Amino acid sequence: MPKVTCQNLDELAADSQAARAGRRAELCVCAGTGCVSAGSVAVKDSLEEAVKAQGLEREVKVTATGCNGFCAHGPIVVVQPEGAFYERLGHRDAAELVRSHLVSSEPLLDNQYTDPQTGERVPLEKDIPFFAKQMTVALRNRGLLDPEDISDALGRGAYQGLRKVLQEEMEPEEIIQAVVRSGLRGRGGGGFPAGLKWQSCRDAALERHETPYVVCNADEGDPGAFMDRSIVEADPHAVIEGMLIGARAVGAREGFVYIRKEYPLALERLYKALDQARSWGLLGDSVMSTDFAFDIAVHQGAGAFVCGESTALMASMEGRAGEPRAKYVHSVEYGYRDRPTVLNNVETWAVVGQILDRGPDWFGSIGTGDVSSSPWGGSSGTKVFSLVGNVINTGLVEVPMGITLREIVFDIGGGIPNGRAFKAVQTGGPSGGCLPEDKLDLPVDFDTLQEAGSMMGSGGLIVMDDRTCMVDVARYFIQFLLDESCGKCTPCREGLSCLDEILTRITTGQGRIEDLGLLEDLGAALSDGALCGLGQTAPNPVLSTLRHFRSEYEDHILRSRCPAGTCKALIKYSIDAKACTGCTLCARACPTDCISGENKQPHSIDQDACIQCGTCLDACKDDAVLVS
Repeated sequence: MPKVTCQNLDELAADSQAARAGRRAELCVCAGTGCVSAGSVAVKDSLEEAVKAQGLEREVKVTATGCNGFCAHGPIVVVQPEGAFYERLGHRDAAELVRSHLVSSEPLLDNQYTDPQTGERVPLEKDIPFFAKQMTVALRNRGLLDPEDISDALGRGAYQGLRKVLQEEMEPEEIIQAVVRSGLRGRGGGGFPAGLKWQSCRDAALERHETPYVVCNADEGDPGAFMDRSIVEADPHAVIEGMLIGARAVGAREGFVYIRKEYPLALERLYKALDQARSWGLLGDSVMSTDFAFDIAVHQGAGAFVCGESTALMASMEGRAGEPRAKYVHSVEYGYRDRPTVLNNVETWAVVGQILDRGPDWFGSIGTGDVSSSPWGGSSGTKVFSLVGNVINTGLVEVPMGITLREIVFDIGGGIPNGRAFKAVQTGGPSGGCLPEDKLDLPVDFDTLQEAGSMMGSGGLIVMDDRTCMVDVARYFIQFLLDESCGKCTPCREGLSCLDEILTRITTGQGRIEDLGLLEDLGAALSDGALCGLGQTAPNPVLSTLRHFRSEYEDHILRSRCPAGTCKALIKYSIDAKACTGCTLCARACPTDCISGENKQPHSIDQDACIQCGTCLDACKDDAVLVS
């Protein structure tokens, strides 16, 4: 196999591009975790059989790609180069797709995307509203390359940024200043300027005459978040390239990817990509046949949420308990093995190669604010979000900084299912805040979200409809953080327990009006006194819901009612006899058989046997089930 050098990279990329151009079509099958779980591997196998049966092996290639992003519509196949989009394919549809699209040159209509607003079919991926407002940098190769084939990555521009650094013999300070000028801020949650972090690490290493480390944080533990996992699954060489450039900038010779063991597909592809990078001369003692030496090892985490925090992560890598330490000891000075260490998350590393290749001014021109005056001057570039919850189009999206929440939820996400009303969106994962409808037109950037009582976080966006109880949402996230807290510091250990106790009391009808002030005081104490970011941001779900949805707390406490119909102790289900058509759907769905009534006659609920599960409400098609 060839060794990649600064001189032959373009030639190798051109060979890959020529091979692609020489084919009539490429069937790109989404093989991210979501589509794999929906059966895309069987779809790929069936497509290969159908292509062979039609004698098209020389003309058509079937490629298993990483996550396409449109997760609600998988398994997905995109026919390239025209970009014809097919959704919800089963393995039995494969032969028909090949026959129809490739042999007869007719689209497979039953599996084309249909716009839910207009009812019209949208044949091309680029015209689907979910994709139309996106701008891809970290996800630039999603659905386009085989993540297990390095030559495919080279053909899509991999390692061009690294080549520029090595071929032009850029000084470490030049590389760092390029990252500073781009305005890149860490995408892992803190939003710290990446260039400043790199500079601090290099300064510490030079001052102490030590060799630093670079680390990639792929320990993604937020509920509903799958951004980093999907990037590793789809384009692992983008992450490797970014780490190589970072290592060159700070003077590191060793790097690590800390990734949770629960990501088996990402791990498999990461290991393959690292092996290929070594075999092709992109890792090891002589990167791209230069004097630059660097290699990457993988450390598998055990799934502790707190190990997403930098110092806890490094403690875990050293074989110690994953507990954070005081922040006055900076990891860029005393990190892994007490050496200067740069830690960035997957998304941050994945855009570094593009910044060096296309230039920092290009990246800085995207987004909001003025990054020319200060690294803290704005939010440049794009951000990847996992869009989940009560939204029609769930999936992975990448948008320019400054786009509004409304555009993400309604233009890209398609709005709220079943005609229900929007209620809130939580940004930033379990430690983020919940923002109401009147905040939908806020621009999405680091500073604006923080001012609104939330945060960017790592990029989780959870959409909630009008049947969501905001008190119960706060309780859910506090309980999650309580379970995940390492318990090292008193404010976090005791504060989260107290918050959970009070919120549970309110949701069960035992709350007192004084509890609202107590929640605010506890939240402030926890924010000020906790040792690490987990505890310091943990009160955000409580404080933001108190700020924007205080009336719901008052309803629970003063009127013993849950307006959303979620808190079991405060609700009762009944059936409106005038609206009930006797369809029996609710009775058949009820897990306790507490609903009775004859066919086509009004039904009723035995209140003593009802467990307030809400199944009847979901099953009823006539809006006859009442919640009081």
